Amino acid sequence: MTVRRIMVMAAAIIGLAGSAGIALAEPQLIPVSFSEVAEKAAPAVVNISSVRIIQNPFSGQPNVFGDPYMQEFFERFFGPQMYREAPPQTTTSLGSGVIVDAEGFVLTNNHVVEKADEVLVKLPDGKEYKAKIVGTDPKTDLAVLQLSGRKKWPVAEMGDSDAARVGDWVVAMGSPFGLEQTVTAGIISAKGRTIGQGPYDDFIQTDASINPGNSGGPLIDLSGKIVGINTMIVSRSGGSLGIGFAIPVNLARKIYLDIKNTGVVRRGWLGIYIQALTPQLAQHFKIKEPKGVLITAVVENGPADTSGLKPGDIMVMYDGKNIATPNDLLRLVAATAEKEKVWVTILREGGRKRLRVRVGDQAKAEGETLATRKLAEQPKPRQADTSLLGIKIRSLTEEMARQLKTKNVQGVVVTDVQSGSPAEGAGIEPGDIVREINQQKITNADVFERLLRELKPGNELLLRVERRDYPIYMVMRIPEK
Repeated sequence: MTVRRIMVMAAAIIGLAGSAGIALAEPQLIPVSFSEVAEKAAPAVVNISSVRIIQNPFSGQPNVFGDPYMQEFFERFFGPQMYREAPPQTTTSLGSGVIVDAEGFVLTNNHVVEKADEVLVKLPDGKEYKAKIVGTDPKTDLAVLQLSGRKKWPVAEMGDSDAARVGDWVVAMGSPFGLEQTVTAGIISAKGRTIGQGPYDDFIQTDASINPGNSGGPLIDLSGKIVGINTMIVSRSGGSLGIGFAIPVNLARKIYLDIKNTGVVRRGWLGIYIQALTPQLAQHFKIKEPKGVLITAVVENGPADTSGLKPGDIMVMYDGKNIATPNDLLRLVAATAEKEKVWVTILREGGRKRLRVRVGDQAKAEGETLATRKLAEQPKPRQADTSLLGIKIRSLTEEMARQLKTKNVQGVVVTDVQSGSPAEGAGIEPGDIVREINQQKITNADVFERLLRELKPGNELLLRVERRDYPIYMVMRIPEK
């Protein structure tokens, strides 16, 4: 049975427009009711209660301070049972989920079950079941649970979020504020939203009302299929303001299948560090339009390194698709299978070049950083005054490298940044490691100073800086005298 619909425009208006020679699009249809959509998905939409047990830190400790006077003090003011017999505390959080497999696999948000000691799932018939956390993926805020207690479970079918269009009607289902089986309707307001929640942001935005407790519930299209997993809202009050976000089901499906079949999320890996190409950086790299992403570092012996990619390359295409932002590249690489060979197009020294890369596996490469590079001979430490830029630096030593958690001792460390200086304006911070100036490697403070002496007032510097193990490019101008 299909959803009942009414026509937006009357036939008379269509006839009038047609007689006037005006070309019209196909008439749009508005649902009279969303009841059939809700009824189709409702049996698989569940309420999730995650329980976390917090042990009292003083429990079972006869004298946690090791000082009888301190113990007497706390017993006098807080009672003798303050830490001797204090019971553990239990916290409960509520959320939603949706069963996507007859074997009892449930999709929900990671933040709904994060650090939970026990997870209970309630079905629409009121029955509760214990659930096991099969796996989580904090990077996309997804989690997979599995229910036990039945041989077969009701299922909501996953649809195709790529085929969903801005303006399509959708229904959000879940348990806002603990109110189970709540249904709200709206449209898809936008797709491909990047809102700073993680490296793989690609959210569906909807004005269907989403509130606390809806997290993990499904966003349903008019055929009753899942197009997204509701995850968060933008709100100043905590309630819905008509701006909600859902994880596209095509992404959720891949995460679910990876966790179910292998226990870990499989993502492609190139072994590169990247940043957005700003107009200022594009000018330095002699690029007319700031399109593409800038490669700031290449992991030694990684897929990119063995394929010939280098720091300073600007990637504009990946596997035949244009790259505009770092998130574009991150999503495409993550969706690529291990050992798959793809063509990438880069801009280098004013030319255009195509290279073929054999994609690696991120899970296997986890933990590999720039620290895997070979160490250079340790330079002698010396203080250098670079007041022209408003900074002070030191040659990087092995001890400083350990403190900064890097094994590469080539470069200089910024020890101080003067207020109002060109360095502060460029975003330089104490603790930054300067690796390059104008694409020339810095081994120590002497090299840094020599390169500065070659510059003239008004010149701009392109610095390659490493901050908390992540490389970035920055632009700084030498002040006019």
